[in-house]
Amino acid sequence: MRDFGRSDDPRVQAQLDRLAALSLPQGRLGLDTIRALMERLGNPHRSLPPVFHIAGTNGKGSTCAFLRAMLEAQGYRVHVTTSPHLVRYNERIRLAGELISDEALADVLAEVLDAGEDLGPSFFEVTIAAAFLAFSRTPADVCVVEVGMGGRFDATNVLEPEALAACGIAALGLDHERFLLAPEDGVPAEPMARIAFEKAGIAKAGVPLVSIARPATESASIAATAQAKGARLLVQGEDWLASAIDGGLAYSDHAGGEGVDGMNLARPTLAGDHQFQNAGLAIAMLRHQRKIEVGFRAISAGLQSARWPARMQRLATGPLTGRREVWLDGGHNPQAGAMLGAHFAGQRLHLVIGMIDGKDPASLTGPLGPAIVSMIAVPVPGHDWYPASVFGPDARPAPDVPSALAMIPDDGLPVLIAGSLYLAGEVLRLNEELPD
Repeated sequence: MRDFGRSDDPRVQAQLDRLAALSLPQGRLGLDTIRALMERLGNPHRSLPPVFHIAGTNGKGSTCAFLRAMLEAQGYRVHVTTSPHLVRYNERIRLAGELISDEALADVLAEVLDAGEDLGPSFFEVTIAAAFLAFSRTPADVCVVEVGMGGRFDATNVLEPEALAACGIAALGLDHERFLLAPEDGVPAEPMARIAFEKAGIAKAGVPLVSIARPATESASIAATAQAKGARLLVQGEDWLASAIDGGLAYSDHAGGEGVDGMNLARPTLAGDHQFQNAGLAIAMLRHQRKIEVGFRAISAGLQSARWPARMQRLATGPLTGRREVWLDGGHNPQAGAMLGAHFAGQRLHLVIGMIDGKDPASLTGPLGPAIVSMIAVPVPGHDWYPASVFGPDARPAPDVPSALAMIPDDGLPVLIAGSLYLAGEVLRLNEELPD
């Protein structure tokens, strides 16, 4: 996959070309390489302000967006690293509220790549090392760090207990099975228990671990890992509650000094009922850590100001969409499909779909089936993708998204563009809605 991106800045592009040449050596998993790389850089991960570390299959990015918005509403300067980027590689590193500049990005990538040239680091290991190095050199009050894949062996897991304010585990599902379910002795055999075990690998001694996992197999695996690590586990439904009531978000917990603390909040501005749980996870992480102060007003304001592009995003009027109602979502697994199906239940829509070869087309088209009036399949730029024939006899092909939209009648029905975050990035670029 070509996810290293392009840049109009020649100095940045020179470093992205070096990144593009990197690959994870077959079969290598573990933290030895990232630790060695960080050592050569002076261990910048030990010089960070308090860190919120979030793993999960679905919703971890939205949780990061809520955390960032709530922390900034409190007046804090916030460093953030998330993945993947949608349009520009710079989106992966946010310094004190602003995307890293091209000049700073070129410098920090060059420094990391030079330092680790003989170590054979992966694309993501270099990215995280660059993010932590940039974080350590820019004043800020707090960090939000999203796990890339899994947790136990993810490069972000180089973080040590002293740096962490809280860890969180968002909703779980099967994804990246080739890596996360690879045979190994001494790990859970049941697939979802194994996924939970891998995600819970970010747990650290003495650090709150906040989880929304509910099925027994997932919960038991997370609990066992937390106990083994010495982390304080805080589970939804037992230690904290978040639910939709009268159109708003009701949250309660025992984090206060006396009894149950509760708050009634407005509906999150991020679309989709699943965002109630992601917002609840963010609130619970803030409520159960003890490194910084975050009050009710900041939590309430953050719910309304959070933005997370390409996740149930209604696109603005622009050169691609015109004045049509167009929704964009980059989800591509069964959990994302279930969310889309629930959101559009009882509606009718036109679907423009682009999926990378190897994903399950039915994961999206199945839940959306009753709503689909027409379906057009498009390529995913830079990747192997499914042709229209894979989506059934009624699916039509188009060479790109603008052509697909031109094929859809102007009948007032909404359009959903879905199936890949890489496709979503191209859509945002075409509609001139660059993530900032």
